[in-house]
Amino acid sequence: MLLINDFFYLRSSTHSNEIINAQLQLNPAHRVFEGHFPGQPVVPGVCMVQMIKEILETTLDRKLILQQADNIKFLAMIDPRQIVDIDVSVSYILSERGYEIKASLFKEGTVFLKLKANFRVSEEL
Repeated sequence: MLLINDFFYLRSSTHSNEIINAQLQLNPAHRVFEGHFPGQPVVPGVCMVQMIKEILETTLDRKLILQQADNIKFLAMIDPRQIVDIDVSVSYILSERGYEIKASLFKEGTVFLKLKANFRVSEEL
């Protein structure tokens, strides 16, 4: 896990009927914001996808690899100086392709990211 308990913290989560709902808290002092971007920090898109992956791994207690991203929509920027708490919703099914997910990052009426992807279980320890 690269970002959990450093770039973001998992404040709470529920898992029922193949749906995960979680509340995250960003670390606005994280060093990534020194370069992305100086004076006007924005959560990088790759970090948004990684946060979803790590929430899924934590909940399912499995190491996963992003196999395919059918659809990634970055709909709004996250400025960690203004938005620290973020909600996450992940629905998934387990198929022969692995975990097929639909996920979103949002806060109140603003959706930051929508993701439709496929993760497979890693053979690595």
